[in-house]
Amino acid sequence: MDLVLRAIVGFFFVLFITRVVGRRELSSLEPFDLILLVMLGDLVQQGITQNDFSVTGMMLVGGTVALLTVLVSYSSFKFPVMRPLLEGEPVIVVQDGEPLMRNLGRNRITLEELAAAARLQGIAQIADVRWAVLETSGNISFIEK
Repeated sequence: MDLVLRAIVGFFFVLFITRVVGRRELSSLEPFDLILLVMLGDLVQQGITQNDFSVTGMMLVGGTVALLTVLVSYSSFKFPVMRPLLEGEPVIVVQDGEPLMRNLGRNRITLEELAAAARLQGIAQIADVRWAVLETSGNISFIEK
């Protein structure tokens, strides 16, 4: 039972960390970020399993994390009021060609990153954008004027 409780705490810790880090950082993983995520996974695993290297322990922890993943996903689907907490909400970062600096700052997106994302979608200037939305996935969607 100790392993199951540790898995529950570890799961919600990782969920919390990913919400704090922010969607933009997680959508564009640099090599260093990927290494940090692997390290985080290893550290959380050590805290969950301690010295238990048994197959039973592995199955308990894996099953608990899988069940919690399904429960969080189902909760987000079934209870819309929980969706912003679990998945976040889309954020408007450009409106009528004007970058919304407050929203960009909250999500730690520079004007250069915004312009680069626009160029990747074939948009030459931010002034040509009616709406730009930072989606919950961390990608930016652009709607031209």
